[in-house]
Amino acid sequence: MGKEYLTKERLEEFKQELETLKNQKRNEVAQRLKQAKEYGDLSENSEYAEAREEQANVESRIFELEDLMKNVVTIEKPSDHADTVQVGSTVTIKKGGKVSTYTIVGMYEAKPEEGRISDDSPLGKAFMHRKAGEVIDVATPAGAAKYEIVKVE
Repeated sequence: MGKEYLTKERLEEFKQELETLKNQKRNEVAQRLKQAKEYGDLSENSEYAEAREEQANVESRIFELEDLMKNVVTIEKPSDHADTVQVGSTVTIKKGGKVSTYTIVGMYEAKPEEGRISDDSPLGKAFMHRKAGEVIDVATPAGAAKYEIVKVE
């Protein structure tokens, strides 16, 4: 797993989720398993099967979050002197006559409908390390498109 870019806020959300899973959800599932075992025959015990499945989901999510935390790079707003696009930059682009603004974020925070695109998306990759004034050809599902970087903040 490579670098994963997150804002401080999103990182805190993931840390809180991990804390809740480890300290609360694990205990709740353990209690459910204990109660289900008391019902007897485990081979036909649907409560036990559901609790085991939930336990697997909880442990899987804990592993996923812990693995993510090992590779997190916190997104900082680029300095005022940064003139190239990087994670955290806000980029104003022009395609044809239409002007759009995007903020480059990590994949866990991408919401294109809100103007936040991943550094790993086709547009994000194309904009990275570019400067205002550059015209870029980007391969899109609809075919090649030309984008002009108007401004980098």
